Amino acid sequence: MHVLLDVSRFLGCPRRRAPSGIDRVEVAYARRWLAAPQDAVTFVARAPRGGYAALPRGIVADLAGQLHAAWSGGADAAAARRAARRTGLLALARLAIGRGRSQLDATLARERRSAFLLVSHRLMEEPGPIDALRRAGAAFVPLVHDLIPATHPEYARPGVAMQHLQRLATVAALADGIIVNSGATAAVLKPHLVRQASCPPVLVAPLGIDPMRPDSAAGGGTPYFVAIGTIEPRKNHMLLLHLWRDFAAKWGPAAPRLVLVGRRGWENENVVDLLDRCTLLRGLVEEAGSLSDPEVAGLLAGSRALLFPSFAEGYGLPLAEALALGAPAICSDLPALREVGGEVPEYLDPLDGAGWRRMVLDYAAPGSRSRAAQVARLAQWSAPRWEDHFTAVDALLDEVVDRAAAPLRQAIPARRPAMPADRAHEPLVADPVGAQ
Repeated sequence: MHVLLDVSRFLGCPRRRAPSGIDRVEVAYARRWLAAPQDAVTFVARAPRGGYAALPRGIVADLAGQLHAAWSGGADAAAARRAARRTGLLALARLAIGRGRSQLDATLARERRSAFLLVSHRLMEEPGPIDALRRAGAAFVPLVHDLIPATHPEYARPGVAMQHLQRLATVAALADGIIVNSGATAAVLKPHLVRQASCPPVLVAPLGIDPMRPDSAAGGGTPYFVAIGTIEPRKNHMLLLHLWRDFAAKWGPAAPRLVLVGRRGWENENVVDLLDRCTLLRGLVEEAGSLSDPEVAGLLAGSRALLFPSFAEGYGLPLAEALALGAPAICSDLPALREVGGEVPEYLDPLDGAGWRRMVLDYAAPGSRSRAAQVARLAQWSAPRWEDHFTAVDALLDEVVDRAAAPLRQAIPARRPAMPADRAHEPLVADPVGAQ
């Protein structure tokens, strides 16, 4: 079997100081197939005019190595980011001049058993190029991370809900098999899979995590908590900031600290106002921004707990990463987070402000029995492994390739309108929307 792995979004990763959840997944997939024999994979990306083209394996390998060095922190991180940007621009230049199209055509003509993997949601709302690969013989297998822009449009930027529904329409019409990160995502996706005569197989494959090693564990002084995620309404930072405003009013400098890890996102004016203008929060709430993996690991390792009061999640990588480091977690009672954490974390309704207040103050206490009990439960928790994920994915790919090799591909519904003239020169790699 031959895999065509879409790395379109991967080429834009050098612009980000720290990886998002989808960045980590695409990097893991790139590494996995870079380790495969050369004749087992072709790396592809969307060209400016819409079709796919092959990329040299060496470019993808260089970019993967440079991103690992950049996101690992250390003295060479800035140089690694600059090198990654140069590599990404080189790949984009090759695509812009049409290099790689003939190589991809030759691969599709030669390989009788092939699968096209798209694991980033990147341009999935435009089905034409995907359909072209499928009709050329490649089974289409996307990874659906979440349906949050469609199920919770109030947390998405304008237009993103419709864009995500178009992505789901592509999946429903063209997918030969589907990978999802959780049973919660599978349950929400199922009603959308009504476009084909028979529902494609859906594989629930929890995402693995890469071990994060702390550069140095913080702690030893005032107790603190950590919240990780883009500062946006869905992550419910407002709850935490109001709690800390109350703590500051009651105990002043003696209150526990809160460290916010993640960049500022969108539609978050009220949260930003609190961060920028609430004098009571100064000295108690630290906005750390995007940090390297060792820096995040150090914060988690020394914290009283990870706080994760999100309103909606498709998976919850920060929870898995915290538990893998031995850090307790207090999180929203969401199906996806329960799949990740099992019986270990403390689960609370994201609207239960009084409950969050009690739990935070309990965990902040040096002799907290609740925290000690969770640390004991952590001994029974096992971190999800990429090895297990890819074993399951390999089995799915074999199944769908064998099933899809013979029959003629079904036609897809009418294409969306052509791109307006004022969008014709947009960059090939854009920031994802509706993704962690």
